[in-house]
Amino acid sequence: MGIRSVVMTPPENLITSDGLAALRARYDHLLGTERPEIVAIVSWAAGNGDRSENGDYLYGRKRMREIDRELAHLARRMKAAKVIDPAQVSDKARAWFGAIVTIADDDAQRTLTLVGDDEQDASAGRIGWSAPIARALRGAAVGDLRTVRLPAGEKEWEVLAIAYPAR
Repeated sequence: MGIRSVVMTPPENLITSDGLAALRARYDHLLGTERPEIVAIVSWAAGNGDRSENGDYLYGRKRMREIDRELAHLARRMKAAKVIDPAQVSDKARAWFGAIVTIADDDAQRTLTLVGDDEQDASAGRIGWSAPIARALRGAAVGDLRTVRLPAGEKEWEVLAIAYPAR
């Protein structure tokens, strides 16, 4: 009996080109603007003597660690990113990545856009690809009923319309 090594590949990170641009902009801002400012503050504070009671130094070091963690996270997400152009989807009659889906239940009607997990914003109607409602809507056609298990119980929605961005 030997030990087998298992190489884990990062999960595929589906994203739109706008979503990737937003990740890159955040990465560039942290690396080019925010981190150098914090480094300058820490350098200045380190020159002021006792570091154990220097709030600027302690906060700056903590903030640098947070920035470095976020930079590493963004780099991993960008490396695993697979850009999908929703306008190029071949089966526009069904809800796939990038679809703008209008759904309704007994109480209300909602319009959702199925986007990458890194670009989700529920308040703006952008739902991450791995969210329960997005998983339920995958492959749905107009007129389909889809059930989603939520913490409050199951909820059923009818697909009223499916569209894709023109660009």
